[in-house]
Amino acid sequence: MNPHDSQIHCWTVSVLMILQPSIGSVESVEPRQAASVILLRGGDAATLEILLARRNPASRFMGGAWVFPGGALEPGDETLRAAAVREVAEEAGLELPDPGALIPFSRWITPEPLPIRFDTHFFLAVAPEAQEPRIDGAEIVDWGWLTPAAALAAQRDGTLELVFPTIKHLEQLLPFATAAELLAWARCRDIVPVQPELRGEGEHARLVLPGEPG
Repeated sequence: MNPHDSQIHCWTVSVLMILQPSIGSVESVEPRQAASVILLRGGDAATLEILLARRNPASRFMGGAWVFPGGALEPGDETLRAAAVREVAEEAGLELPDPGALIPFSRWITPEPLPIRFDTHFFLAVAPEAQEPRIDGAEIVDWGWLTPAAALAAQRDGTLELVFPTIKHLEQLLPFATAAELLAWARCRDIVPVQPELRGEGEHARLVLPGEPG
């Protein structure tokens, strides 16, 4: 198994362990709308860094993983952008002043036939300069600013736990030196939904991304 397949396999197994034995008990589940924010700092010239937050290791879902702030759309959220702003405030303690300034970056849909599914819209946003992240110590237990390259290197050497979608997003950010460069590119980007396909069962289950062999 090559490193790429290993990352897919590990993320798939973690999902299956959480959701068993309910897999197979439902035919089709409508994915729940969700929003996540890739917070940036770096300005026009400084090196691009992104904010990662560590989920409580005791959490049933993705416990201990370092993720972008985000979560499901709630009844009080009028839009996905509103949900994104709320999640950033709740998980990172940062107040984003203008939901309209969030830039769409990607959209990932949990594969079928998993009984818990999300249709997650990822946004880019520049972190407010005058604020520092604050965590609640319950759902989120740590945070850090890292370059995409440093985060991926830490994942490879085992010092940072990342799930597969986070890894793939960080890989997309690698070519960009500054936040300004990334934002200029993202404003002209067409968003194509990504929905991995679940292949195999049990410990042999793996995810196949669109366009990949198999």
